[in-house]
Amino acid sequence: MTQEEALAKLQRYCAYQDRCHQEVRTKLLSLKIYGDWLEEIIARLIEDDFLNEERYARSYVRGKYRIKKWGKRKILNELKLRRISPYCIKKGMTEIDPLEYRDNLYSLMEKYVRERQGKYPKPQLTKKVIQHAMTKGYDYAEINDQLKSINFD
Repeated sequence: MTQEEALAKLQRYCAYQDRCHQEVRTKLLSLKIYGDWLEEIIARLIEDDFLNEERYARSYVRGKYRIKKWGKRKILNELKLRRISPYCIKKGMTEIDPLEYRDNLYSLMEKYVRERQGKYPKPQLTKKVIQHAMTKGYDYAEINDQLKSINFD
């Protein structure tokens, strides 16, 4: 595979959806492209705006908190795992609307309780809903605030 073929393949890969530098590097390594070629291709992708870490962080945050209903902690940890720079993480986290975030947590907890009502006594269900929300990346303080407005009956 020539360098131009690899570049074209990676341009399609990045055009399909936003990618982080780590994903592109992994893809290039899987195509057996190493060293200077790898760095040159990444540089060209950045130059041609196929690869943009800030744009990636922003779209990642939007998708995870709106569609998957993830909390800030889980999103933050996942961005760190992808080796996104602290600057880009900070920019990405600005995509979270506080009111929508609170509504997401409420609907997540309310749905969980509704689906499990009657199966567990209230104290056990309360513990389970807290645990579920925490695994989704929400802070205990946020969960506790919303817990007051959840109907367990």
